[in-house]
Amino acid sequence: MSSSSLLPRSILDTDLYKLTMQQAVLRHFPDTQGSYKFTLRDKNVAFTRDAFRVFQETVDKFGDLKLKKAEHAWLKQTCPYLTDEYLSYLRDYRFKPTEQVHIKFIPTSPADDATGLVEIDISGLWLETIFWEVPLMACLSEVYFNCVATDWTYDGQKALAYEKGRALLQGDCVFSEFGTRRRRSFETQDIVVESLVRASKGIESKGKLSGTSNVHLAHKYGITPVGTIAHEWFMGVAALKGYENANSVAMDLWEEVYSNALLIALTDTFSSEAFFKSFSSDRERAMRWQGVRQDSGDPFVFGLRVKEVFDSLGIDPSKKMIIYSDALNVDKALRLKEQANQLGLNVSFGIGTFLTNDFKKTGSEETSKALNMVIKLSSVDDRPCVKVSDDLTKNTGNPETVRMVKQIYNLAS
Repeated sequence: MSSSSLLPRSILDTDLYKLTMQQAVLRHFPDTQGSYKFTLRDKNVAFTRDAFRVFQETVDKFGDLKLKKAEHAWLKQTCPYLTDEYLSYLRDYRFKPTEQVHIKFIPTSPADDATGLVEIDISGLWLETIFWEVPLMACLSEVYFNCVATDWTYDGQKALAYEKGRALLQGDCVFSEFGTRRRRSFETQDIVVESLVRASKGIESKGKLSGTSNVHLAHKYGITPVGTIAHEWFMGVAALKGYENANSVAMDLWEEVYSNALLIALTDTFSSEAFFKSFSSDRERAMRWQGVRQDSGDPFVFGLRVKEVFDSLGIDPSKKMIIYSDALNVDKALRLKEQANQLGLNVSFGIGTFLTNDFKKTGSEETSKALNMVIKLSSVDDRPCVKVSDDLTKNTGNPETVRMVKQIYNLAS
């Protein structure tokens, strides 16, 4: 496979929150250095040397990507929260692969150097390197499924995506497509978004396709690009400003950039309980923020907890939004919607890998599994960045800093 065919179709072939966070970094931390670490959680996955070569060659061409005039005009019209200053920066932005991305092939063993693992380190200005995560992961996934795990086809993907959209819409679910990072391929995500748009136009319900996190596909299909903020913002701010009040400081700095837009808080960077303690300490801020996003732990417990928090503040929970985005499928979304109806909650769903990487092996009912991988911010200005999710056994980053953060927030190990 040619590396040129794997290059993103556009510099906007990424998730919206990369643009929104890049703008926030431009505003608050333009000179901060950042580094990122890639982790492949699948222990039984290996790449071939040929796959590694294709990946390296593709990454080397990322510097060719740039914002087109039509894309600039569309962003200015569609995303009014993106300032002229930022859009000018994005127009001039270029990836710097040889300077910022370091990729190694690690052989499986001395006796087997034909297969191995891929090691990826990213470093440079946080303002610049923040843009690598999403397209790099999408590219690596596409390389793997075109060069290594090739026992699959696109047969039935349009019907499958349409059926998922139909079921969600008929269940009165409001949902968005969130599947860029771990998609099987660009073509898969394109098929999915087109099919969901078709379903949304053909099925009458109280549900709604809110949009897609993929900015390029939102432009292509004339739908809304959706997304706000990721763990990365809270992790970076905490490392730079201190962990004791990290959630509050991160929200305040974000609000300085976005005032009354994009105020959806991700709760679980240092555990949702730590977040809700900060959130509850300032009722006026809780009133201004439009809602919260759940991304780890038990979502059914989360819904109950959010209602409890808003009730304690004298805020009608039905006036706020809960966005669920952790490993969702149709069944889980429908059950969460049922709970929301019972509790009087206003909920939406961001659905990713289930939409853009749901395949069977050719001629079999065996699942062709998506890669379980992440790229996380590992440091800013040489200060370690960590994440402690609502699954307290799954921590990201420097172990000593993780222990310190757990002590600060009184979290069990």
